[in-house]
Amino acid sequence: MRVWVDEERCEGMGICADLCPEIFELKGAVAVVKIEEQQEVPRELEEMCRDAAESCPSEAIIVEE
Repeated sequence: MRVWVDEERCEGMGICADLCPEIFELKGAVAVVKIEEQQEVPRELEEMCRDAAESCPSEAIIVEE
């Protein structure tokens, strides 16, 4: 699974960073993914990433299974 943030849609609410700080963090007014884009999300964090994506009010988190 891969994950990234559409920075144009991100409103910087920080919900993703609260739910999955191992993968997401706020940089200024937008959230970013802390791992490289081509890098797979560790299996033990996949469910937390999905929860973060579903909780994003601006639907800025893209999950690719």
